[in-house]
Amino acid sequence: MRNSVYVVLLLFAALLCSNHTFAQNNGPVENLMRSNGKIYVVMAVCITILVGLVLYIVSIDRKIAKIEEKQ
Repeated sequence: MRNSVYVVLLLFAALLCSNHTFAQNNGPVENLMRSNGKIYVVMAVCITILVGLVLYIVSIDRKIAKIEEKQ
């Protein structure tokens, strides 16, 4: 169970690292959001949500491991 969480986290990190290769085309929406500075707010919210989900999954994994050790 614990290894599968680490594999998912590793795949997620690899996805984030390769994400910049797909962001080559700058359309009018991207330029508008960058000029107003809103793109940074959107990215901050997305990263905060993803970090929260990862921390939640790790905490659930630890709780399940403790329950399994008791039985």
